[in-house]
Amino acid sequence: MVQRFDVSERFAAGAQYIAGRLAPGTSGRSHTVVDPATGHDVHTYELAGPADIEAAVRAAREAFPGWARATPAERSEAMHRWAARLTELTGEFVFAESLQCGKPLKLSAEFDVPGSFDNVAFFAGAARHLTGAAAAEYSGGHTSAVRREPLGVIGSIAPWNYPLQMAAWKILPAVAAGNTVVLKPSELTPLTSLMFAQAAREAGIPDGVINIVTGAGHDAGEALVAHPDVAMTSFTGSTAVGRRVAEIATTASRPAKRLHLELGGKAPFLVFDDADLEAAAHGAVAGALINTGQDCTAATRAYVQRPLYEAFVAAVADLMGQVRVGDPFADGTDLGPLISHAQRDRVAGFVDRARRYATVVTGGEAPGGDLAEGAYSRPTLITGAPQDSEVVQQEIFGPVLAVLPFDTDDEGIALANDTPYGLAASAWSRSVFRTGRAAREIQAGCVWLNDHIPIISEMPHGGYKASGYGKDMSAYSFEEYTQIKHVMSETTGAVRKDWHRTVFGDR
Repeated sequence: MVQRFDVSERFAAGAQYIAGRLAPGTSGRSHTVVDPATGHDVHTYELAGPADIEAAVRAAREAFPGWARATPAERSEAMHRWAARLTELTGEFVFAESLQCGKPLKLSAEFDVPGSFDNVAFFAGAARHLTGAAAAEYSGGHTSAVRREPLGVIGSIAPWNYPLQMAAWKILPAVAAGNTVVLKPSELTPLTSLMFAQAAREAGIPDGVINIVTGAGHDAGEALVAHPDVAMTSFTGSTAVGRRVAEIATTASRPAKRLHLELGGKAPFLVFDDADLEAAAHGAVAGALINTGQDCTAATRAYVQRPLYEAFVAAVADLMGQVRVGDPFADGTDLGPLISHAQRDRVAGFVDRARRYATVVTGGEAPGGDLAEGAYSRPTLITGAPQDSEVVQQEIFGPVLAVLPFDTDDEGIALANDTPYGLAASAWSRSVFRTGRAAREIQAGCVWLNDHIPIISEMPHGGYKASGYGKDMSAYSFEEYTQIKHVMSETTGAVRKDWHRTVFGDR
């Protein structure tokens, strides 16, 4: 077994990172990070309270003028140094991410960490391309130009399922555009967010540009959203909590502020009868089980055209039986635990209730033996569930795939769209006409064709409907973190303008 990551000394000073320094929280309450694979305590720290939010926002506000005045080249150079420093720390980030989340080492090492670091490199380059429209004369006597300017202090709230990746998605476009940030990671998984901010300071990004406050949502999170000096709130999490964030930002906050919400998902996996069956089955298992199903874009409901339905179910069941559930730090592990025992029990509740109206083909239970102390759940395949059942309509956030048949193409696309969510989807067919139609008609922010789950820094990520609005990653994310200013300059030098006659005098 590989030695687990030791964090006790690294964060002995506290789990709040404000103005370039670690500090303890002031809420009067503590929290313990738990290794979900063993149930063992990893690190206990003091949670942030409103006073810590105030200090972090103040630090970000004070750092904003200098960082906003930096040229795009200066910000870009600092972020390139940051990317280089992060690469030097790759191993530490891999171990820390796996420890706090229960991710298999190969997931952290091959997906989460390199993908997050690639985001840094992308935004280091993108920082130099924050342009407005070219100057031009639209009225005849004036030249117009467009300025793209930072907003100020960004208050961001990130979830526990991809702590490092979500820290990157929240922080990078904001600081590349000249904003400063206060990020609240989940209190369950703060370690790599803190390390990410520390690496930025080591690369020369000024103190106060990036601040981390680790606290509970009902006090630290709500205080951050409501703070009058926070110009924008960016939130990733459940749709229910997103509604609460929107309520605070638009009613309790004065003034009302800009919002970016990346919320829940229930991604359909649409398999037409001419699809490559083997490819679709492999894609469904990988897409459903990535990160133990704790992914809002995970393939959670597969719709398979009836000629392929039985073969698809059999193939998926067989592949799920081959998935190796085990210690994230052990060689050969494919699937680690869920984030907590509470989440394991929540997922088990969905499966147990489904037994009353559907068939659990495989899985549906927690493993025993050496894994009994961890928050493990076996890969689960469910068939026969009605379209309106909770396993089809609600976000389970676990390794559970429901498979339903359909007959016509029209029916398949209608079923794919038949949830409140619209974050991601995939369609599988050898026909470019079928995949083209699916891409047009499926209501989701991302539609994969003959694959499911890949993301890249250059392309946007965000949802439709109850999955929120706004984009992470790519140059499109700058639309969230900048404001547009029109500047108009008079070019003739005339004292009297023609339009003045609408107020006084004649032509």
